[in-house]
Amino acid sequence: MVLLSRKMSALRCGVGAILLFASGASAQEKQNIPAMPSVPVHLTLQTALDLARKNSTIFQSAVTDAAVAKEDKTQARDTLLPSVAYNNSAVYTQGNGPGSTVRFIANNSVHEYISQGNVHAVLDVATFAQYRTTAAAASAAKAKAEIASRGLVVTVVQSYYAALAAQKKLEATTTAAQAGDEFFQLTQRLERGGEVAHADVIKAELQANDRRRQLQEAKLAVLNTRLDLSVLISPSFTDSFELTDDLHSAIPLPTLPDVQQRAARDNPDLRAALATVQQSNNSVLASRAGYLPSLSLDYFYGIDATRFATRTDGISNLGSSAIATLNIPVWNWGATQSKVKQAELRRTQAQRELSFAQRKLLAETQSLYAEAETASNELASLERSAQLATESLRLATLRYKNGETNILEVVDAQNTALLSDSVFQDGAVRYRVALANLQTLTGELSTP
Repeated sequence: MVLLSRKMSALRCGVGAILLFASGASAQEKQNIPAMPSVPVHLTLQTALDLARKNSTIFQSAVTDAAVAKEDKTQARDTLLPSVAYNNSAVYTQGNGPGSTVRFIANNSVHEYISQGNVHAVLDVATFAQYRTTAAAASAAKAKAEIASRGLVVTVVQSYYAALAAQKKLEATTTAAQAGDEFFQLTQRLERGGEVAHADVIKAELQANDRRRQLQEAKLAVLNTRLDLSVLISPSFTDSFELTDDLHSAIPLPTLPDVQQRAARDNPDLRAALATVQQSNNSVLASRAGYLPSLSLDYFYGIDATRFATRTDGISNLGSSAIATLNIPVWNWGATQSKVKQAELRRTQAQRELSFAQRKLLAETQSLYAEAETASNELASLERSAQLATESLRLATLRYKNGETNILEVVDAQNTALLSDSVFQDGAVRYRVALANLQTLTGELSTP
C-alpha cells in the first residue's frame, strides 16, 4: 500500500506539471507546482455522479443541445406574436427645380422625413407549424440529454464499484501473500524437523512467489481503477479521494411489473422517438402550408412629412396608416411539392425508429431485469462460497501442520480461497451495474 501511495503521489505531481506546461503557465508557476490536497475528499456514489455530470463533455454537450433547442422554441413562438419597431429615415430626392415636384415619383417630396412606430403581425399556417416543430425538437433534445445522463450513471457506477472491488481484492491478496510467506516458513520449520520433504518447501516457495506477483498486479489494478474514476469526476485529475464502502450493502431488486410500468412511462429513448415523430408530423404540415396564402398586417403611426417635426405651418404631421397584404402562392416550379415529399420521407423514417424503440424497450426490459435478477440470486451463493473457501483453507492448514494431509491440498485451498473472494467482489460489482442498467430504462437509481 505504501508503494501504491508513492506511485499515485508521483503520478499526481507529473500530471500537475503536464497541465501547467500545456496551459502556458509562467516559469515561476512551473517551478512552484502546487501540492495536491493532503486530506482526501470523501465521496459517495451520489457525489461521484454529481461531479461526473459537471465534468462529462458528452453529457454537457447533450445538455447544451437541449438548451439551444429550448431557445429555438422560444424564438419560433415569438414569431407568432406581433412585433413592434420604430423606424426613422430621411429621404432626399432630386427635384425639378425650386418649389417643383420630385423627379422620382416613388417619393413624395424632395425632402421626406419618416418617423413611425410599426406593429407587424403575420398570420401564416407555416409559422404556426414551425413553432410546433421546434417545440417537438426541444422535447426530443431534452430526452436525449436524459439518455446521456443515464448512460453516464452506468459508467460512473461501474467505475466507482470497480475501484471498491479492486481495493477489496488488494486487501485479500495482501492477506494471501502474508499467509503464503508464513506457510513457506512453516514448511521450512517442518523440513528441519524431518516432518516433510524438501519438495514441500519448494512448492510453498513457488506459491509464495505467485502470491507476491498477484499482490503487485492487485496494486496495479487499484491504481488503474482509481485513475479511471478520477478522469470521470475530477477536472484537475486528482485521486485524492476516499470512497464510501457500500459495495456489499443490501439493495432489493424491484419487481418486474414495477420495472415494466416505469420503463413504459419514463424511458427517455421512447420519449425521444415519440418527440421525433411529432416533429416530423409538424414538418409535413409546415411544408404543406406552402400551398396556402399568408396574411401580413402592418399598422404605422408617426410622421411622414417634408420636415422632421410634429407640426408644419400649424398643421399636425402625426398620422397613421394600415396595410394588409395577402400573399397567394401560384407557381414555384414544384419546390413546395418537393418539400412536402421530403418531410413525408422523414416522417416515415421517424415512425420506423419509434416502432424499433418500442420493440427494443420490451426486449431490454426483459434482458436487463433477467441480468439483475441472476446477479442478485448468485450474490448470496458467491458470498457463501468465499466464506467456505476461507474456512477450508484454515482447516487444510491445520491438517497439514498435524501431518494429516499433503501440501497439494493446502495449495489448492489457498488458490480456491483467493479466487472465491475475487469472484465474490466481481459478483457484487455485476449486481450494481445491472441495477444501473435498469435505471437507464426506469429513470430511478437504487441506493442503499
